[in-house]
Amino acid sequence: MRENQKPLFTLILALSAISLLAGCKTNDQSAQKPSAETQKTEAPAQSAAPAETAASPPSPSAAEPSKATAKSGAKSTSAANDARALLAPKKLAEKGPNSYKVKFDTTRGAFTVSVIRAWSPLGADRFYNLVKHHFYDNAAFFRVVPGFVAQFGISPTPAVSAAWKHTEIKDDPVTQTNKRGSLTFATAGPNTRTTQVFINLQDNARLDGMGFSPFGTVDGNGMNVVEMMYEGYGDNAGPSQDQLEKQGDSYLKKGWPKLDYIKSATLVP
Repeated sequence: MRENQKPLFTLILALSAISLLAGCKTNDQSAQKPSAETQKTEAPAQSAAPAETAASPPSPSAAEPSKATAKSGAKSTSAANDARALLAPKKLAEKGPNSYKVKFDTTRGAFTVSVIRAWSPLGADRFYNLVKHHFYDNAAFFRVVPGFVAQFGISPTPAVSAAWKHTEIKDDPVTQTNKRGSLTFATAGPNTRTTQVFINLQDNARLDGMGFSPFGTVDGNGMNVVEMMYEGYGDNAGPSQDQLEKQGDSYLKKGWPKLDYIKSATLVP
């Protein structure tokens, strides 16, 4: 779905094998597969609790920050650290666990994803590092094609998008089918996975032979939430991925206000 590529869904309807290899990273270009790339924001710190007056016996909160203040301060520091880390993608190359779960809290509700590293090792590792540093927090489901895919993964922060633009990882062998509920990285051709991910809204086995390698699945009834993501813009009236990368979330808010968002995507302890 990169800029100047033909929409992937349109090419699918044309029954062209090149369609799926093209639509994902832009609305205007002809490309190679569905695409993906995402976003990030920081949480504000809270002010410290006021101290007691001199006439009162000193309380623990008078001598040191309250637990609530300390906790909010820790969150603020963590968010700042994640923001800095996301600007240095080469350092985010930790090997992920053999299996792990990610909870998505969205504007439509929550759902959980199970990732199996053996299915797609490089993809699972990339997803682990992105989630661990909150890359997908506040990311929009910017491309939802009814009966096909729900796609996310472009940052609302242009600087973060720019940092990850050329961080391609090699393709993994396809060991699982692109069934309904499976998660797969979108691409613009062979060996071009970066940050964009799509969730299959139906069984899309035709993607298997094109190199799309699923790395996880939505758990339980979670697809009930995924399938509620706003789909009214479809594949032809949605935002330009190129402009979203350059302008950030303000671009979406002006032209596509009905899109749904990921409030947070976090590793389940």
